[in-house]
Amino acid sequence: MTELNQNVHLLPQTQQLRALQTIIRDKSVSREDFVFYSQRIIRLLIEAALGLLPFEKQDVETPVGEIYRGLRFYSRICGVSVIRAGETMETGLREVCRSIRIGKILIQRNRETKLPHLYYFNLPSDISKRHVLLLEPMLATGGSALAAIQVLIQKGVPEENIIFINFLSAPEGIAALFERHPRLTLVTSSIEERLNEHAYMIPGIGDFGDRFFGTDAKSLVNEVI
Repeated sequence: MTELNQNVHLLPQTQQLRALQTIIRDKSVSREDFVFYSQRIIRLLIEAALGLLPFEKQDVETPVGEIYRGLRFYSRICGVSVIRAGETMETGLREVCRSIRIGKILIQRNRETKLPHLYYFNLPSDISKRHVLLLEPMLATGGSALAAIQVLIQKGVPEENIIFINFLSAPEGIAALFERHPRLTLVTSSIEERLNEHAYMIPGIGDFGDRFFGTDAKSLVNEVI
């Protein structure tokens, strides 16, 4: 693997993480196990992303009357999921940020132009004043990610206030992302080997949304864009 961009945060590749990845990459794994073990990885991703947010100093008195010089979590954050695969990551986010606001963006690839097309978005009205956790499991060519980021920037979110939380990333997608937006942050659990001639990630995981929700994929279009 080549040296990572300083804004790319890859989860520590522990044996536990590799074991979890092995379970969910197996094409014969049950949907129940796919959901359970992928949620465990998503939780790790969310926790890693939260650790990259600003913190404020806060002192508290302990039960023994001493002062602990600690930190306060940054409160002005929100999540934005890219429909529909990104919605698989919302539960993990709510488990650690119970009252967090979550916006939605719907992007699909145009069958004729092969380009991502924005169909819908619904975001917090004050999103420009928040740090945004952008949720999307797959980063292949980067098309849909770039389109979603553009929506956030047009709504006034500074590039450096966007943390893109992603399950699997292809080197080609990472390069495309940071060529356009060098100040954003990416948190991922795996950087794949490459894209094949059909722009599918290798070794890959298949269509994350279809495997998670138990629907039949007619194509791997969601992983391609």
